[in-house]
Amino acid sequence: MEIHPPLCVKVWGSRACFTNPAFKVERVSYEVPTPSAARGILSSIFWKPEFSWRIRKIYVLNPIKYFAITRNEVKHPAVISSTKKWAKDGGNYFIEEHRTQRHMLGLQDVAYIIFADIILSDHANADVSKYRDQFRRAVSLGRCFNIPCLGLREFDASFGEPDENDKPIADSMDLGTMLFDLVYDGKKAKPSFFHAELERGILTVPSYLYEERG
Repeated sequence: MEIHPPLCVKVWGSRACFTNPAFKVERVSYEVPTPSAARGILSSIFWKPEFSWRIRKIYVLNPIKYFAITRNEVKHPAVISSTKKWAKDGGNYFIEEHRTQRHMLGLQDVAYIIFADIILSDHANADVSKYRDQFRRAVSLGRCFNIPCLGLREFDASFGEPDENDKPIADSMDLGTMLFDLVYDGKKAKPSFFHAELERGILTVPSYLYEERG
């Protein structure tokens, strides 16, 4: 199998929140993006059904700083099945009955470099070099499949090619148990976790996590 160097992209924004699921009610962000959040960013920039993204590592470029706000959220959003039932039998959805205020601890003034590989699916009919070139071209031109976000949809992310002066911060810390990804067993998604560490500003995603997932 031909080995390629990882693709990379710089992403940044004024605010971010990579929600830690250990906090059941309030939104509290991890200190850095999770692998699944990084994959979501890359998929927003460039996505094709012929491949998947595999995150190798993430550089944290700015000092980790927090902000706290209280925001309105919807506890029980309307779903398609309910709206179809209302259309047939009558009924309403009053947003005020489902709105609640929750505290959020997020990150501010963030910047990262994401390093990742493109893994072709069995049904892919083109060489991986084609998709790698398309991704690089999208980054250089500022084009995207969807507007990428930093954890939450309202926190838009800017992206571009890394600069030679971009260096990870010097901080090292034990990040504890971090969400790796959601693993589908054919019926529902189950969360998968790993023990994460930030080493001189670099979060490395162990390759065995992808091997175990298959």
